[in-house]
Amino acid sequence: MSVPQVTLEEEEKDRGRNGVLEESPSLKTDAPLSNQLGLNLEPPLDPPETSPSPSGLLSLPWEVVASIASHLPAQCIINVLPQVCRALAEVGEDTSAWQLRAHRLTGPKASFPVGPREQFDWPTACLEMEQLIERWVEQEEWAQRMRALQQEEAEREQEMDEDMDGADDGEDGANREDGAHGEAAAMRNGAVREAAREPDGAEEDMRPDAVRAFQEDGENPLERRIEEEQRDNEDEGIENGLAEGGENHQDPPDIAGLGGDREQNNGHLDDMMDEGIDEGEVSKPQPPRSPSPPLALEHITLPSGHIADVNSVLLVGGEGTVCASGSRDRNVNLWDLRRGPRGELRRTLCGRGLFSTHRGWVWCLAASGSLLASGSFDSTVRLWDLEAGGAERGLIRSRAAVLCLSCQNHMLLAGSHDQKISIYDTRAAEPLVKSLGLHGDAVLCLASDDQYILSGSKDNTVAVYDCRAGRLLKKIQLKSYLLSMSYSGREVWAGDNHGLVHTFSLNEGLFKSVAQFNVGHSSLVTGVHHSPGTLYTCSSDRTIKVHLPCAPPKTLCTLHHQAGVNGLSVEAGVLAIASGDMNVEVWRPRQ
Repeated sequence: MSVPQVTLEEEEKDRGRNGVLEESPSLKTDAPLSNQLGLNLEPPLDPPETSPSPSGLLSLPWEVVASIASHLPAQCIINVLPQVCRALAEVGEDTSAWQLRAHRLTGPKASFPVGPREQFDWPTACLEMEQLIERWVEQEEWAQRMRALQQEEAEREQEMDEDMDGADDGEDGANREDGAHGEAAAMRNGAVREAAREPDGAEEDMRPDAVRAFQEDGENPLERRIEEEQRDNEDEGIENGLAEGGENHQDPPDIAGLGGDREQNNGHLDDMMDEGIDEGEVSKPQPPRSPSPPLALEHITLPSGHIADVNSVLLVGGEGTVCASGSRDRNVNLWDLRRGPRGELRRTLCGRGLFSTHRGWVWCLAASGSLLASGSFDSTVRLWDLEAGGAERGLIRSRAAVLCLSCQNHMLLAGSHDQKISIYDTRAAEPLVKSLGLHGDAVLCLASDDQYILSGSKDNTVAVYDCRAGRLLKKIQLKSYLLSMSYSGREVWAGDNHGLVHTFSLNEGLFKSVAQFNVGHSSLVTGVHHSPGTLYTCSSDRTIKVHLPCAPPKTLCTLHHQAGVNGLSVEAGVLAIASGDMNVEVWRPRQ
């Protein structure tokens, strides 16, 4: 049984009624009054601190967490997980997980990276490779579909031309019938002449459908073929949905823009089918054509700004929004890619006392910060201030045509036709610092960082100069000469005059040739760009190729151009090319 509890107020009332206030024996103890009355008024003691047990994802073994994270996008691991908790931030610090991810992207038979693995930037490489695959594989699939349609249209036109030639031969044969069958021949010839005098529509029927449609309304036959294929696929889907006794196994489209649920739409569809049967034919409703999702990359051709071949192109500013182009028309143009749907010509740079940028072909461009340098066949290098809108900043006179440039901070390197590499300080009144004679023929390409200068020459050699030691580090003899070069991290990628791509390793003062690859170019490799996770090449064979930079390179996309490609530039995911048809073309992520 439970003991009834008496409160203090009730006890005092009882004692008051008796007229006597007695001391309770229990109140004579030293215990607090609240405890004596069964009340616990003491502040509760703090519970002992215990570390919370991990729950959810963090309760799993670390190997399982790392395996799950390997299937997340690299951008999520780099930017999102560190903001969730400290434990998940450590996922992005696991080098072995990044290596497994890179291996999965490049494939089991490829080696990555090509250069040294120590201190390699694995997160950046994986992020760039994933972005490259996302953007350019889709572009390649679209390009293949367009090439297949073009080939199909060409075959159809050829077949129709052959049919028309066969009809003409038949008419000529009929006219050459023997005179003994004159009456029958006359009748046949008369029939042929009557057919020749048929209205234009009968004659048009002998032409290919795409050609006839194009001549009638000026539409692109390839675009019309794509629309027809999409319409046929949609019609086939409706037919399949209405199969087997007229049962609708597929949600019908919204007919004529009407909303409603499935039953309402089915009733409307049945009414339309009944009306078609009454009229003697069944008309299938055309579903609304949903536009195909846009490609991840937007392709634009900059407005006409040059009147000769564009030899060099360079994206500047760090965001891929400003483009410089140098041409055989002796001019350098600055383009603002943010303005308008196709970009806008900001300015044509003009030297003092000139009506053009240079007096000769503009052959090369280089930039560092706000400094832009242009090299020309007129044996000069002109300096321009991008922050001042392209104002002229200085003039450097060389002894021969300037064929290549490289810029690091205030130091400018120029390779020239007289076999020299000149080092200039762009801040000095007398800019020439040193002239290097490392080659026996024209210097065609340059790359550099704050310690090394790499150069390729028409003498079939590639040389490395150590600026800190002030001496030639190494010189390698090749079977071809290099035309383009890209130096990133401790890897060097270069293209030669035979269409091959060469790789070199430069690590702790040791420079060595790694391998050479045939990536599918059949002529001069005029441009190369390399970063930890990307590789772009272009050639005078009229192609641009996008690869993963493994060994061998994994080609993701091949772009076919209508003219030779003289150079390329890549910045912030934007690709710009210099074309032999006087244009600059750009592929950029769609906004």
